[in-house]
Amino acid sequence: MVSAAEQLAQNFRPGTFFKAKELQQRLLFTLGILIIYRLGTYIPVPGVDLAVFSGFLDGGTAGGFGDRLNMFAGGAVERMAVFALNVMPYISASIIMTLMKGSIPSLKELDKEGQQGRQQINQYTRYLTLVLAAFQAFGVAKLIETSGAAIDPGLFFQASTVITLVGGTMFLMWLGEQVTARGVGNGVSLIIFAGIVAELPRAIFQVFSLNSTSSVVSTQLLILLIVMFIALSMLIVYVERAQRRLLVQYPKRQMARGRQFGGESSFMPLKLNTAGVIPPIFASSLLILPTTLAPLMLGADGQGASGIATTLLAALGYGQPIYLALYGLLIIFFCYFYVPYVFKPDDVADNLRKNGGFLPGIRPGARTADYLTYVLSRLTFIGAVYVAFVCVVPELVIAQNDGIPPSVAMLIGGMSLLIIVSVTLDTVAQIQSHLIAHQYEGLIKKSRMRRRSKGKT
Repeated sequence: MVSAAEQLAQNFRPGTFFKAKELQQRLLFTLGILIIYRLGTYIPVPGVDLAVFSGFLDGGTAGGFGDRLNMFAGGAVERMAVFALNVMPYISASIIMTLMKGSIPSLKELDKEGQQGRQQINQYTRYLTLVLAAFQAFGVAKLIETSGAAIDPGLFFQASTVITLVGGTMFLMWLGEQVTARGVGNGVSLIIFAGIVAELPRAIFQVFSLNSTSSVVSTQLLILLIVMFIALSMLIVYVERAQRRLLVQYPKRQMARGRQFGGESSFMPLKLNTAGVIPPIFASSLLILPTTLAPLMLGADGQGASGIATTLLAALGYGQPIYLALYGLLIIFFCYFYVPYVFKPDDVADNLRKNGGFLPGIRPGARTADYLTYVLSRLTFIGAVYVAFVCVVPELVIAQNDGIPPSVAMLIGGMSLLIIVSVTLDTVAQIQSHLIAHQYEGLIKKSRMRRRSKGKT
């Protein structure tokens, strides 16, 4: 099957692109939003000694909290910028609202009301994002005070830090919604993508520097990382393009004057990885929450009264067995959890029945829904194992070498690569759809002009 990138290469012509004014505006708007985002990652939070805080993160006292969040935030955490929390509170709020929609009847009914109901649920998600962002921002403020990086610690510093970080998160959430509505691609995914891509060259440079200046990264390990990087890229592209195509047939209908309509067949494509990059992002956001809570239990000396916080931070540190096991299990769980919200077999079967379509050998209605569920569950198993493998195994390999800093290891790990490739493919597909829509509109205009010219003659 021809991929979106290949279709774009076949249909792309410079003249067509320059004529697609709407697409140009969408691309420029998206680029402008991403530039604003990158500028915000360099605006520091007031009252923080960045040199002291950077040394605190490099010392590993935070248990990998800064490294995990720093990867998503595009380096904003190590600079303690206003966008340090990034969109992670919004993602956590989306997880909670999705769980609540499946368990609270009133939210179920609201979700079924269509666009208006979904807008109301989105508003609830924004309110919950505000609460979670305030909670995480307070944890960050306490972490800064614990590290000794607060210039004037106290209630005023905590309040100003919380207001600054919450404002940055809410502004980023709004920017992501604007990109989704008026730009190209999913806004939240593009923001995370931009942060990872901006920091990835520096991480690769650090790996090569370690290889040339010390024996921490041997030549054999460097070659292994390069081969793993290329192999994972090929695997991700192959699996993200993979589809299970179900044959759908439409019966022939007798129309007026003996004409027959229908009798055509098409395919229903089911992606092998239906959940996309959402499961690893969800899993990482949940793993960040405990490490946000831990600084609240730390004393002024950086130790908890009973050692609970220190033990929690150590167990969830990068490369630790508990961290990797939880990470893999959460990815598999969210794959199974998120897929039913992306592809609803009952709704698809009902739409097929209303349009007269059917799967050969399967009765329309409930039997079709059961068959789609059967196929989707098996595809989800393969997709979940694939996503867990791509995200966990590279981090396990890199974690075996203590010389690679966690901040660098996460950026060259599997999840960052999965996000980069997947978001790129999705953005290319959306650009392709806009170009096709522009070409289709041009053909319609030409046909109308021909009809008018014939009418005049």
